[in-house]
Amino acid sequence: MEIRVLRYFLTVVREESITKAAEVLHITQPTLSRQLAQMEETLGVQLFIRGTRKIALTNEGMLLRRRAEEILELVDKTERELVEQEEELEGIVSIGGGDLKAMQLLPEIVERFREKYPKVTFELYTATADHIKDRIDRGLTDIGILLEPINIDKYDFIRLNQKEKWVVSMHPDDPLAKKTYVTADDLIDVPLILPHRLNVQSELANWFGNSYEKLNVVFKSNLPANSSLMVCNRLAYAITVTGSIELWDKEKITYRPLYPELTATSVMAWKRHQPFGKAAEKFIEYLKVYLSGK
Repeated sequence: MEIRVLRYFLTVVREESITKAAEVLHITQPTLSRQLAQMEETLGVQLFIRGTRKIALTNEGMLLRRRAEEILELVDKTERELVEQEEELEGIVSIGGGDLKAMQLLPEIVERFREKYPKVTFELYTATADHIKDRIDRGLTDIGILLEPINIDKYDFIRLNQKEKWVVSMHPDDPLAKKTYVTADDLIDVPLILPHRLNVQSELANWFGNSYEKLNVVFKSNLPANSSLMVCNRLAYAITVTGSIELWDKEKITYRPLYPELTATSVMAWKRHQPFGKAAEKFIEYLKVYLSGK
């Protein structure tokens, strides 16, 4: 016997009418009659005495009513307990990521997740993709938001739709700030800050082409925040993704896109076949559903 059909049966008992019960259940009267007939056939007993105005229960029907009420009470109680257990979910989810535009997805994701699981807390760790990936491999971080290119053969991941745009950051009154965009020729001989990651340097080398060997690289930096200190003090120009630059003080730092445009993608990744805590496991399940619609 299906739980759904037991609910149908009790509704008919309560309404004393198949027609009224069908209206309450929002199904057609023939469908409900067929379900009840199949139940009687399966059990091998007659459950109803069908009258002209209302139906009554046979002795077998009265027995089924008592048992059905007990069964559904237990089912409802079990469902409530499971929901209560879900609501009591506790734990820490560790997320690592760079200074990326994709990180701007997190506030809404976390807010909605914590509406359901308010006792779950989060650890945020900021570093380059290579460093975050190493922490994931060592079990120190559950989920990484990683700037490509990066090797993720051992990971399950979701590629994010947000494009990371490469730009040059500078002081607002710098001559390059008067331009709409910055070309490779504009950056020859000026002091530069390049990203520390080798994979990213290779991407930039392809963009610069033959000009790459002529660059005046003064600094290499792993995070845009450190680069920006140098930029604000007019020591160099930083080549970086936009990340959170848009949120910074526009009187102290600005940026212009590279031309031809250079973009990158990011992935939300976690270790394949990795045992996770219950909170991280639930959060990953939530991510899959949430990001599937983005």
